[in-house]
Amino acid sequence: MTLLTVWPDTDPANPVLRTSDPAEVADVLKRLGVRYERWPVVPGVTRENALEVYAEQVARVTETEGYVLVDAMEMAPSDDPAWLEEAGRARLKFLAEHTHDDDEDRFFARGAGVFYLHVGGRVHGVLCEEGDLLSVPANTTHWFDMGTRPDYVSIRFFHDDDGWVGNFTGSDVAASFPTFDQLMAGHRAS
Repeated sequence: MTLLTVWPDTDPANPVLRTSDPAEVADVLKRLGVRYERWPVVPGVTRENALEVYAEQVARVTETEGYVLVDAMEMAPSDDPAWLEEAGRARLKFLAEHTHDDDEDRFFARGAGVFYLHVGGRVHGVLCEEGDLLSVPANTTHWFDMGTRPDYVSIRFFHDDDGWVGNFTGSDVAASFPTFDQLMAGHRAS
């Protein structure tokens, strides 16, 4: 289930909100202009079959939002040193605060990840799990953490063929906030 944690951007030790209530999560995100949906969870989804399994939902979002490129990506844990190095590099890239000239829409068909939205003097950590679709509006300052052992299948939507292009802010704010691993451990314990 989705977990939303909100902190003042200057006080990552003291959240002002922590909720898994779907209605409250949707309400807070809507006020930020973020589209949030829950889709049915289908066991056994892989990168290869995700677009087929979720064809109806993908078609609706593509038609409604005008996306021209949709793909699926997968990260699955491995103890192979080359995989660990690749996963570490990918994680660092997304951990840096950035914006996009386009919306960033992601659906989690399997696994989890955290989008941190830095808006209005607050950081909104959205721990997305299987069944969550999140649309970060264009030019919203944010970062993403997939954890130290990434494990997810996500469907990505783009308005042009360039795909993911980040405009990095140079800020180190992301280093101050709890990581995916810390949020996930706390979420599972509650």
